[in-house]
Amino acid sequence: MTDTRTAPWGLLTLRVTLGVFFLLHAYLKFFVFTPAGTVGFFQSLGLPGLLAWAVMLGELAGGLALIAGLWTRPVALLLLIPVVGSIWTPHFAAGFWFSNEGGGWEFPLFWALALVVQALLGDGPYAWRASPSLRALRA
Repeated sequence: MTDTRTAPWGLLTLRVTLGVFFLLHAYLKFFVFTPAGTVGFFQSLGLPGLLAWAVMLGELAGGLALIAGLWTRPVALLLLIPVVGSIWTPHFAAGFWFSNEGGGWEFPLFWALALVVQALLGDGPYAWRASPSLRALRA
């Protein structure tokens, strides 16, 4: 049975944490690796450089949307695309454990599952636009 007193706060925590993590990854790509470095890395994997820009902007916009609680379900599902993509390229070859050299796919898989959970459960409190599932919990 779901505890309706605390479940919304779990949703809020998950949503904001996911959003912050995406903002941190966008920051890393823009200010540490730099856009040119990120594009070069994508190209070294055989991916188009334009995809690097889509990922960087998607992480930035998606992170902000999750923190705000704006279109939480579709944003969580859209953010699955780069996360699942990172499992196959480049993390899959490094094995399961993320502590392996090159970072395995353990952490991206966990992140993908957290996004699926967020999409299934909805916004949580303090969302810009609360989903119908949240309104049902409040009733």
